[in-house]
Order: sequence, then structure tokens, then C-alpha cells
Amino acid sequence: MIKETYKSFGFSSMETPCVEHIENLLSKQGGENEKLIFKILKRGEKLKLDTAECEADLVDGGLRYDLTLPLSRYYANHANDLPTPFKALQMGNVWRADRPQRGRFRQFMQCDIDILGEPGNIAEIELILATTTLLDRLDFKNFTIRMNDRRILKAMAAYSGFEEKDYDTVFIILDKMDKIGLEGVAEELLANGYAQESIDKYLELFKVITNDIEGVRYCKEKLDGFLSPEVAEGLCEIIESVEDVRAAEFRISFDPTLVRGMSYYTGTIFEISMDEFGGSVGGGGRYDEMIGKFTGQNTPACGFSIGFERIVMLLLERGYEIPQQREKKAYLLEKGLDSKEVINILKTAQDERAVGKQVAVLNMKKNRKFQKEQLLENGYTNIVECFRK
Repeated sequence: MIKETYKSFGFSSMETPCVEHIENLLSKQGGENEKLIFKILKRGEKLKLDTAECEADLVDGGLRYDLTLPLSRYYANHANDLPTPFKALQMGNVWRADRPQRGRFRQFMQCDIDILGEPGNIAEIELILATTTLLDRLDFKNFTIRMNDRRILKAMAAYSGFEEKDYDTVFIILDKMDKIGLEGVAEELLANGYAQESIDKYLELFKVITNDIEGVRYCKEKLDGFLSPEVAEGLCEIIESVEDVRAAEFRISFDPTLVRGMSYYTGTIFEISMDEFGGSVGGGGRYDEMIGKFTGQNTPACGFSIGFERIVMLLLERGYEIPQQREKKAYLLEKGLDSKEVINILKTAQDERAVGKQVAVLNMKKNRKFQKEQLLENGYTNIVECFRK
């Protein structure tokens, strides 16, 4: 269903390697995820343990922490052979050395859609419509698309008197707003040595900005001189277009506290929040400068990702049953069956597979009852026991 839905929006399936050069992974674009990389030792003659003085002497690769960086490298190498814009669909595993807990894993699958080479807001609109259409088909109704723009974040910080070199630290603290509240953010900013006047001016903005399109328009007026009017107008266009065109049931809100941890985001950012999970089940944004790290020339790019395991976890918790698209049948062969009988069964199984059935041919175990119970648990509804004649 995921691939079918995304392909109906014009996205094309592709794959990228799991292993990346360590220099690419540590390019200071992945935010906190760069601290969670599974690194890979050099192999063979390149690994010289006796002369190694630092980690760089031992490591030359790592497992990807997301699908965006490998896609950017792929596009940089093959742009001349790809259509413009290039609408990519990726489903693959990523790895982060995180602490496992509900909805958080060290290995997990991401489902990404990206539009490369399109500078206009149509990219964000299409990405949001495709993702929300998918969630609607999976019967999710009670979710919110939270939106912001990194340029609004920076304009708010500049308006409040923070220096540009401090933006990342300020945003990391702001990102904790949902956990520690305004007072907690104020305390942390003060503890980091920032001026009380700047802190008060900064947090006052969050008290008056509303979580709707009027909040975006307020930012346009209040941050005049710090924020280009086109940024706010563009965000308004995206929100209004999605609300007018959408077929799914969901809320869309402007959230000035939304940060997104990846340093590579340059413009619009968005996340999917679901009440039953209490956190994000997907997100994305615009990253117009990442491809330029490989080519020397910036290329407009925007993507949206959902966490496959989190979506499946929520579906299973609500009692969702995965539909069986193909009949599953098993032949259990008693020991000592005549070879001709076995060949006939194998031929029958081949014919059934040719018409779309999933067929397993297995030797019968001593505990036949337990074997059949296991097969039934795995969806084999038709079990044929083949005994000697």
C-alpha cells in the first residue's frame, strides 16, 4: 500500500547503499544523529592497529543514519541522467546507536519520498498530500502536521538579540519546549549565559504567536527586517493549498517551536504528531544545500519520511490485522514417501505458485500437532498432510 500510494503521486522506487564513507556521515549536517553512528573498521591491509593514533586511523565507513544523505550523494553523481524534478521513493533500514524503547530502535525502516530539483512550494504541497493520503488509507485520522521554517526560527532569534553563532544552542534548548515548558527553556537559556533581555524578548514571541495561518502572518509583520516576507507568504501558501486540496482527515498547524534536529534543513520543516504515540512518527523539510556539498552547486531538495516501525506498532496496538494477499498453503511430507509421490507434490506446488499462491513443502516432524500449530500462527490456512500409500 505504501509504494502504491506514493507511486500514484509520481514517485519512483530506488535504493541506496547501507554503508557510507565516514567523511560524508560526519559532515556536521546530521545534528545529534552524528553521535549515534555505527562506525566500521578499515579492512585488510588498511587496518593498522599497531600504528593507529586516533579513531580516524581505524575507521573509514559507517552505517547510514537516514536515507537523505545517501540520496543526495546518488543525485549528485547521476543528476544528468535523471528527470527534473526527480521524485524519489526509498524504503530501507537505517541504524542509530540509540537506547531502545517504545517506538525507538537501533535498526529501523524509513519510508522516504523526496523531490529534487524543484524550488517551488509545489514540492512541499505534494509531499504533505502524498504522506497524509497514505496515513488516511491506513485509517489514521487523529494526527497533526506541524509546520515551521528554519528561516523563521533564525529571524526570531535575531530579532531577540541572539548572535548567529549561538543559534544552534538556542534551538536545541527551544526543542525541549514540550517537555520543560517556557520556564524551563528560560532557565536553560539563562544557565548558558544569554542575556535576560534577549530571553524575555524571545519567549514573549511564543506567548503571542498562534498556531494557525494568522500566526505566520504575525511573524511576517513582527519580524520585519529580520525575515523576508516571501518566507512567510510561502508558508501561508503551503498551508492554504494543503487545506483546500486534502482528501484526508488531519489537522495542520504552524508551530514556531518546531526545530527538527538535522542541521541540513534550510527552509520549511514539518512533523507528524499522533496523540496515541505522544511524539513524532514522521517528518521532513527542505534541504537546498546538501547536494551542493558534493557538487559545489546547490540544488533545491525537499523530503518527507515516516517511521515504518512506529506506524506498524500503532496499527498493531489498535488491533489491525495485516491482510493476507496470497493464500498460504503447506504440504507436510511423511518420512519414507515414494520419490515419484514427492515429485508430483513438488510439481503441484510449482503450479500453485505460478498462479500467486504461497506454498511451502516441508518434511513432517514427529510432533505433527505442534508443527501444524506453528504453521497456522504464520498464516498457513491450508495444510495438506501427505502420507505413504
